[in-house]
Amino acid sequence: MDRITLKVGGMTCNGCVASVTRVVRALPGVTSADVSLSDGSAAVEFDPGRTSAEQIKHAIEMAGYQPG
Repeated sequence: MDRITLKVGGMTCNGCVASVTRVVRALPGVTSADVSLSDGSAAVEFDPGRTSAEQIKHAIEMAGYQPG
């Protein structure tokens, strides 16, 4: 398993946290996603054989947020 922590711009409420969590956890191979509004970040654990950091960033971007 790999783990990445990304800055996530554009989150303003707990609904945003729920949206980012939902789209990230829907990716194949993601085993956990800890999204923090106060830190503006997402810590994601995933199987690199099933998904990639780029796919995670893309999912966050498609949900309307700015991954960093």
